[in-house]
Amino acid sequence: MKLLSLYTLFIPLVALLAVLSAAPLSAQSASHSLTREQAVASLTAQLVDHFNLEGELQLELLRPWTDPAPAAAPISLAISEYPARLSSSILLRARIESAGASLGEVTLLLRAQLIRDAWVARQPANRGDLLDPSSMEIRRVDVLRERDVLPATSLNGNLSFARSISAGRIVTWRDVTRRTLVRKGDIIEVAATDGPLSVTMKALAMQNGAAGDIVTVRNLESKKDISAQVVAEKRVQVRF
Repeated sequence: MKLLSLYTLFIPLVALLAVLSAAPLSAQSASHSLTREQAVASLTAQLVDHFNLEGELQLELLRPWTDPAPAAAPISLAISEYPARLSSSILLRARIESAGASLGEVTLLLRAQLIRDAWVARQPANRGDLLDPSSMEIRRVDVLRERDVLPATSLNGNLSFARSISAGRIVTWRDVTRRTLVRKGDIIEVAATDGPLSVTMKALAMQNGAAGDIVTVRNLESKKDISAQVVAEKRVQVRF
């Protein structure tokens, strides 16, 4: 009788243990979801890659987000329709997917900021002055709202002010111009290169030019005009 009693107790216990051990496995099989924070992070990465953005992109979902039902495989969010350009307000269509299968589509409304370092004049600048790092300070700005702002990475020594600006002003592309390295009427140096052979000579600049511009120069001896590329202050280059 004792053996029979133990047996009758043992069978339900085994069944109970089987149920308890199976429950976590079932929960684990559908443990993947997609939170609001994960969705925003995914959208941010995709937009940065698509538009090849520089700076810090900050997104905010303007509509309530409902986490999709848990799935056995990781859930992803793929943008299906990109806007023509990035702006402060973005409307996106995106697919929710898991293991290659679609879980549906969503329309997302977002507020966007693209934060970059921009130049601010520490002191007044006059037209024709070079952009000098010592006269500038850096400020973080949203370039989606301040679209003409000159990024702090743009100070390369080939820009000068196109107009006077006051201290404390954020520098914009309208405030600057490429610095003129060759001026019409200047006697300049021409480097003529043909393979390993290089010859220099003097010429008369027939027009103004900034770095990279193609300008016309006149050979002082032959009086012939040739086209050359501006490479430095009063210096151009010709390749044959």
